[in-house]
Amino acid sequence: MSKNLIIVESPAKAKTIEKFLGNNYRVKSSFGHIRDLPPKGLNIDIEHDFKPNYEISPGKQKVINELRKLVKDSDVLLASDEDREGEAIAWHLTQVLSLDPSKTKRIVFHEITKPAIEEAINKPRTVDLRLVDAQQARRVLDRLVGYELSPVLWKKVRTGLSAGRVQSVAVRLIVEREREIRNFKSESSFKVSAVFSHDKDLISAVLNTNLPNEDKTAKWLKDIAKDTFKVLNLTTKPARRSPAAPFTTSTLQQEASRRLGFSVRQTMTIAQYLYEAGLITYMRTDSTQLSKLAVDSIGEFINQQYGATYLQSRQYKTKSISAQEAHEAIRPTNISLRTIKGDQTNKKLYELIWKRAVASQMADAKISQSEITIAIGGKPELFIAKGESLLFDGFMKVWGGTKEDVILPLVKKGDVLKLKSLSASEQLSRGPGRYSEASLVRKLERLGIGRPSTYAPTISTIQSRGYVNKTDLEGEVCTVTSLELKGDNLVKSTKQETIGSDKNKLTPTSIAEVTTDFLVKYFPSIVNYDFTAQIEEDFDEIARGKRQWQNMIKDFYKSFHPLIEKTANISRQEVSQARLLGLDPVSKQPIYARFGRFGPMLQRGETTQEEKPEFASMPEGSSIETVTLEQALNMFKLPRVVGKTAKGEKIQANIGRFGPYIKTGKISVSIKGYDPHTIDEVTARQLLTEKVKRESSRLIKDLEQGMKILNGPYGPYITDGKRNVRIDKGKDPALITQQEAEDILAKAPNKKRRYHRKQNK
Repeated sequence: MSKNLIIVESPAKAKTIEKFLGNNYRVKSSFGHIRDLPPKGLNIDIEHDFKPNYEISPGKQKVINELRKLVKDSDVLLASDEDREGEAIAWHLTQVLSLDPSKTKRIVFHEITKPAIEEAINKPRTVDLRLVDAQQARRVLDRLVGYELSPVLWKKVRTGLSAGRVQSVAVRLIVEREREIRNFKSESSFKVSAVFSHDKDLISAVLNTNLPNEDKTAKWLKDIAKDTFKVLNLTTKPARRSPAAPFTTSTLQQEASRRLGFSVRQTMTIAQYLYEAGLITYMRTDSTQLSKLAVDSIGEFINQQYGATYLQSRQYKTKSISAQEAHEAIRPTNISLRTIKGDQTNKKLYELIWKRAVASQMADAKISQSEITIAIGGKPELFIAKGESLLFDGFMKVWGGTKEDVILPLVKKGDVLKLKSLSASEQLSRGPGRYSEASLVRKLERLGIGRPSTYAPTISTIQSRGYVNKTDLEGEVCTVTSLELKGDNLVKSTKQETIGSDKNKLTPTSIAEVTTDFLVKYFPSIVNYDFTAQIEEDFDEIARGKRQWQNMIKDFYKSFHPLIEKTANISRQEVSQARLLGLDPVSKQPIYARFGRFGPMLQRGETTQEEKPEFASMPEGSSIETVTLEQALNMFKLPRVVGKTAKGEKIQANIGRFGPYIKTGKISVSIKGYDPHTIDEVTARQLLTEKVKRESSRLIKDLEQGMKILNGPYGPYITDGKRNVRIDKGKDPALITQQEAEDILAKAPNKKRRYHRKQNK
């Protein structure tokens, strides 16, 4: 009797599913994609309808051989994830295992629970070729863009760069935001606060408009000090706060960042684990819908735990511009499980998902909002006092968000209030904020660019490729003024305030700015927000069977390829964004800040003149857009002769690609923390001596062909400059011969690649 063979994507998922099924089922993993476009070369036949040339992915032949043996005597059920990537994996499995995609059973489920698995097995379908076509279109288009556009960037900007349909737009957003911040001019105004008394009660109020400057504010405060303050109006009105929808992929990423401080990638890694462990529903989704079964089970839980007054069952309309598949929102599979054991990060994310799902089916919070409007003599300005009290916590009981009530005293229209204190504090207007990973996801989603599966890999890519840094911002220290009326005197005080400080914000590098400007100028469609969103719509049309994928790619390529050809005659100099800082007062040569082969740099002189220009590094913390002529002139004083070694060799200080350093002969030492303009001879000698000692203590044996035996933090190892191989314990590293070292390096296994589910971006 043949067994049923279920093929899933990941080993963890296979392990969970096996627990629910009897001995008649075998569950095996494909370990993600088993076939893809080869990494080298285009591998797309443009002349024949953009036919992709797939090959078995590295390291997957053994998996395929095992599956081929099992398929021979099994009824096969393909159970990869229910999205376009999962559908493509199922289709590729049919191709390598010689299965008919129109007959092979395909099962899908939103959660890994016994009822969900059994229901899926009882209601199989076949591979949805429309979803496969949509995934192929994305893969082919992204390969065309990457293969043809990236080499242009290598030639015109810098070797090793990459471009992508989503990643280049993400970088553009960050670059444009940085320029908005750079061009923003902070303005000062004064916020006026007052405290009034009514009988024995105190009322804190704020002026309904800020005043423009210190002089006008001081005069205004003195003018109103002896005015009459009357209650103009008192309003009390009920208000409601409703719970947010259950999580989609992007809202989970955003809230996990805000509440837990998780990166987008960290959130998705944990969510993948929770899903494969059977604890939550599928974590890649645009939908805010919950199944009827989920709504009913959550409702029953709320009734039992909190009572009927806390229950308000509801469904939420999906707000995504184009939801990809009809998944459920992310929710726990067992609502009675409030928390989980084990790793704290897993626990925190699970509890966040649990709270959001339960809160979404709870009643609105009821609030009483009150406001007192206070007239100031005959002046047009008004003081406003606001109060709020929570009447019924509703969903906040689970989700949180309650705060201390602010109760306003009972007053009547026309009541005269006594002024107790009056003050004004300077407010500095804030420019637009830099993107965090979460806010970038929110922006991309609003623009309709990318899909749930693409956000995490896109954000990782733009950081790993050197376009974007995630950094903590120190901000700028400013002096702000406060004014307080004490009797008839106005007392002025100042304090230091830091504005613009922030944590984990995305900032563009100089290469990001140069690349973005180049793409905007010569490849406007690739980084155009509307165009990129339209591409996503096209993929959706293919997934719905309303458009043929080859035609969509043909239309795209017809407009894209000519742009590649037009860039052939663009010079690197034209792309380098040279910015004239001014003239050297001594040589009268122009000084430029520009982008060079290894990044931003300074240039003194013209490239067109016979005498070659001089080059210098950029000052630390500056960019092409911000460096000044004074800073540049200082950089051309390097390299600086600091002094000599004990042997009489010259010691020079300079700044290179990796920061400040000193050098003598072939020995160079990083001097991070020291200024190459001021470091003294004694310090330089000491740093060089320490470096020589460290190097000599590391070297065990110097071999031929650049090979060495060195001491490392984990013990002795052999290196040829490219590969490092540890030496077995018990073997004396000093006795290893050249031949033995070569044999050890040759026999060392290549590092295995970890399983991951490839995402296109």
